[in-house]
Amino acid sequence: MTSTALRESVATKAGTGRASPRLFRNPWRHPWFLEGFTWLYLVWSLVPIAIAVLFSFNNGKSQATYQGLSIRWYWGDKVNSIWYNPQLHAAIFQTLKLSAFTTVIAVPIGVAFALGINRWRGVASSSFNFIMILSFVVPELIFGVAMYFVFTQLPGFKGLGLGTLAEVLGLVTWNVSWPAIIVQARLVTIGKHYEEASADLGCTQWQTVRRVLLPLLVPAIFASAILVFSGVIDDFVIVDLLSSTAATQPMSVIIYSTQHGGNGGPALNALATVMLLMSFIVAGLGYAGYRLMTRGQRIDGQQALVTIAGGD
Repeated sequence: MTSTALRESVATKAGTGRASPRLFRNPWRHPWFLEGFTWLYLVWSLVPIAIAVLFSFNNGKSQATYQGLSIRWYWGDKVNSIWYNPQLHAAIFQTLKLSAFTTVIAVPIGVAFALGINRWRGVASSSFNFIMILSFVVPELIFGVAMYFVFTQLPGFKGLGLGTLAEVLGLVTWNVSWPAIIVQARLVTIGKHYEEASADLGCTQWQTVRRVLLPLLVPAIFASAILVFSGVIDDFVIVDLLSSTAATQPMSVIIYSTQHGGNGGPALNALATVMLLMSFIVAGLGYAGYRLMTRGQRIDGQQALVTIAGGD
């Protein structure tokens, strides 16, 4: 069909509505190959996870032959289950400890960083903002190796050594950009008219921050905390490089080191299932809480991204 004929057909349909429907059939209305590829991807991604979870309830020690449903590897086995194996349940508590400490430290720093960048104007502000965004590009392995040399080679930090403190400091440094980005986006969407109104009513700067700005930033702060907490749960590179002994290794490191050494079993599947469940619970609570806090609000995401990237 020539371009002239196509234009005539379009004009006919627009004017009379009697053009042939075959000329306007949307080839993307039923993209069976895209739907098939999507389902294939979901199966490829989720089936191995489902199998790993299934074998965490295996009654036997085999990871290849299913021998019946059991909770043996959670607390039934008196030696190797998560409840009785000191290394496994210590890994769970270490993961929760690292997640909690990192969240409590990184989120306030990120919020303060976002407020400073949003209120600070000039070349220095744009430079620091660029450096903060650049941290998302740096590979975590490079960052982890750098932090390892900081705590093992630099004179001012060698006294700290490796362990829980080094892990927390490394994770805080790595995750502080998340709350800074999210809170900056929130600051852009709420604008400055609330602060200007509070100033007109006689509030000091501290009162404006405490009684006006922070309550408006609660959804972003909550989302940042959830994101940081869930991110630390499955972090591997930084905690693996900065851990000192088995007592300071979280679940991700225990699962990798034990399974990679050929000593894995269904107890590791149970530990991985606990780790997966923790991530799902935190993400679900975060999603529900954020939707509840932002109910009825309109978010201008495009303007937020432009401002964060340094635009006007």
